[in-house]
Amino acid sequence: MSRTLCIGDWRAMDQTAELEWRDGQVPVSTRFDDPYFSLAGGLAESRYVFLGGNDLPVRFAPGFHIAELGFGTGLNMLAAFIAWRAAGAGPARFTSFEAYPMTAGDIARALTAFPEAEAVAGPFLAAWERGTRRFDMDGFAVEVITGDARETLAAWDGSADAWFLDGFAPAKNPELWSEDLMAEVGRHTAPGGTAATYTAAGFVRRGLAAAGFAVERRPGFAGKRHMSVARKDGV
Repeated sequence: MSRTLCIGDWRAMDQTAELEWRDGQVPVSTRFDDPYFSLAGGLAESRYVFLGGNDLPVRFAPGFHIAELGFGTGLNMLAAFIAWRAAGAGPARFTSFEAYPMTAGDIARALTAFPEAEAVAGPFLAAWERGTRRFDMDGFAVEVITGDARETLAAWDGSADAWFLDGFAPAKNPELWSEDLMAEVGRHTAPGGTAATYTAAGFVRRGLAAAGFAVERRPGFAGKRHMSVARKDGV
């Protein structure tokens, strides 16, 4: 998973991610001691947790807007792009919030583990190498907002139909999963919008509930006991 939004140091805003590589293939944050994607299969987990948890691609429609906490390698974005392109559902948007962006070279190296995602990543990687954080992939408009989410999400004027909550593990970076930040997620969710995350931590579920979501646990990916899905009241 792409768990790089983490916000432990306010002074570190917009710094490049600090990595080490497990088995030469899996990037691990040295700041938070957590891998960027599942060792059991990152692309499969993205599809199971974030696409399945938000009832995608069935819900795709023209103008559909996904937002994400934690851009990381861009794997969730690419999984969504592949599903959106196959659905042929008209223009869509993807906005992600990221405190410690990876370099284009590190992203490219990580994506070699997922040939299907790597095959469509060229335009994204070219834009990223140029320092561009806003780009379009055949009608799938992507924007990555860098900085501390406690500031950047509050200042955002958008509203999402679906959220991918993919920060580092709550035990390692609880600030990212705070009730205040979940309240901002709720404030920036359209009526009837959804959220999904790999974690079922009680304080995360309570924060989502306090933000106006109906929250449920579902079986997790690859033997993980539980994950969480949430839906905001509305039509």
